[in-house]
Amino acid sequence: MTYEYKVIPAPTRGQKAKGIKAPEGRFANALEIEINRLGAEGWEYLRADTLPHEERSGLTGSSTSYRSVLVFRRAKVGDVAAFQPETLAAPQVAELPAPAAPVADPEGGNEPANSAPPEPAQALADGDKKENDLK
Repeated sequence: MTYEYKVIPAPTRGQKAKGIKAPEGRFANALEIEINRLGAEGWEYLRADTLPHEERSGLTGSSTSYRSVLVFRRAKVGDVAAFQPETLAAPQVAELPAPAAPVADPEGGNEPANSAPPEPAQALADGDKKENDLK
């Protein structure tokens, strides 16, 4: 499965809410709001990272500061691995008509023309009679 990623800056200030008084609680509330907002769009929270960021300081100088970011991911749209085939119900088979009544042999024999083949023991006995008739 392949993913796409989204990285956003972590909140730097807490967000007030009813019943939350401490700065830690406000900060946690701000994180929760961001994670839930992106979760509603299909993004899965993956991790938080703190990365170095180099900034210019004055005309020729630079300084390094650190930024915190939140990393999210979701499965790519149209990913073949995410395809879930649907199992279809078996088609209904119409009932077959009842077999027709046996038809008499046109040569006047005792057995009907469309009867079942004789049992193997009976077939051997019939074969022996025919061999005896030929002798």
